Amino acid sequence: MIGRIAGRLLASGRGLALPESFTPGDVLAETSELVVRLGGREVLSGVAVAARAGEVLALVGPNGAGKSTLLAALAADLAADEGGVRVCGRPVADWPARELALRRAVLPQAAALSFPFAVEDVVRMGRAPWAGTVLEDDDDRVVRESMAATEVIEFAARPFSALSGGERARVALARVLAQRAPLLLLDEPTAALDLRHQELVLRICRERAAAGDAVVVVLHDLGLAAAYADRVAVLRGGAVAAEGAPGEVFTGELLSEVYRQPVEVFPHPRTGAPLVTPVRG
Repeated sequence: MIGRIAGRLLASGRGLALPESFTPGDVLAETSELVVRLGGREVLSGVAVAARAGEVLALVGPNGAGKSTLLAALAADLAADEGGVRVCGRPVADWPARELALRRAVLPQAAALSFPFAVEDVVRMGRAPWAGTVLEDDDDRVVRESMAATEVIEFAARPFSALSGGERARVALARVLAQRAPLLLLDEPTAALDLRHQELVLRICRERAAAGDAVVVVLHDLGLAAAYADRVAVLRGGAVAAEGAPGEVFTGELLSEVYRQPVEVFPHPRTGAPLVTPVRG
């Protein structure tokens, strides 16, 4: 696969370094004592997290905890005020934009386009970083595979602007998958989706991790995080309150405190994954 190319291949006569190969457990992105200030307010305070090849890392926490800000910092869309962010072993600021795009793909919360591009054209935009490289010939196949994975092939010719919110979200994910970067950064990819497609998106995350990618996903649904993530980082007030496997981190005491809402945590009767439910009545 494109995200796991052996060696540092060169683009046709341009000296463009393509992604190296990675082994499970390799750190593809990390923050160190990260501080981000927005509008004079400290949104992230001394955050240290790592995204590893072969794993799904879920960022969870209440509104305003700093999840999307942390994801944007990992993507190099927001600069650190203090501390550092590294992608594939280098500070994010040291990567040329195109080489960074070959290594990380980002799904923002909202997908908006000003022109009525067809769905297939939107997905094909994810292949732009590979133009002129030795792997450009894979474009058609990769676009088809990405649309099939997200179940958007049936409306490939429709204008993006004519789609429902959930359909747009799946097309946007297909574009990210078509980029074939080894690091996927997804901000609330299930927010506009029905139950079937929420499960589909998280299964895709697991498949990408199983193929060797590192996946970082912002989620509000703690059940999805518990079922599909290898590790979770629980954010509160711009800091990491806890990090680890869902079965270790998701406790009624911690979640009740972080969300300021009493919750109970039970093991799923078949899988053992934590089930989180509010205390009602």
